[in-house]
Amino acid sequence: MAAECHGTSACEPAGARVPVYRLSEELAFPHPEEAEPSGLLAVGGDLRPERLLLAYAHGIFPWYEVGLPILWHAPDPRMVLRPHELRVTRSLRKTIRAGRFEIRLDTAFERVIRACAEVPRPGQAGTWITAEMIDAYCRLHELGYAHSAEAWESGELVGGLYGVSLGAGFFGESMFALRADASKAAFVTLVCQLDRWGFELVDCQVHTDHLERFGASEWPRARFSAALASSLEKPTRRGAWMLEADRGAAAVEAGAATTRGER
Repeated sequence: MAAECHGTSACEPAGARVPVYRLSEELAFPHPEEAEPSGLLAVGGDLRPERLLLAYAHGIFPWYEVGLPILWHAPDPRMVLRPHELRVTRSLRKTIRAGRFEIRLDTAFERVIRACAEVPRPGQAGTWITAEMIDAYCRLHELGYAHSAEAWESGELVGGLYGVSLGAGFFGESMFALRADASKAAFVTLVCQLDRWGFELVDCQVHTDHLERFGASEWPRARFSAALASSLEKPTRRGAWMLEADRGAAAVEAGAATTRGER
């Protein structure tokens, strides 16, 4: 049973045993603590920029499939990476230093998000990146809030990722790779740049072994919410992003946190 959400201070479950709130046209979300154990918090609403930005500012993000209404999530625990705690394996550092991939920021956002939707993943059928989502995040990119990191090889886009930036926080959404290590190289280079810019957290949303190897860990909601609030006190770096340092140097710096003996 879904409950209507009519205001920022009054979103009542209307008797639901485990409330899932139905959003109205008003820009409002229930508190993330109201989420189900699965992380599902609310249903409905829309993907206009104002709602998306409000959601991210409260640790909420959309995640749903074609044929379903928009589903909003606020999982607990939350997978988070502190940029300065990034870990990079020796082999990946070697790949980045060798310059196999040219890493760029914000030169092919729409191509990146479409590739994230279309490139097959092992064990995964279909995609949650719907046409509606693509349009919404491309709009956020036009407004200077959504960004892509891209790996290019011989002029071909072979990997990358995209996400949303608010304050000193970056909210990762999805990545793809057509070559081994392509998305990893883009991710490492981006995180190193975020560290130089003073970013405080990279929201990775939910646990994966892949993210854990990079140094991300699961935080309880209270810790994540406090860190998010702190990061939002910083100004948002809007507009097109550009790398400000050589990617090889970025890998060397990130490698300082690599666990001894990794390959």
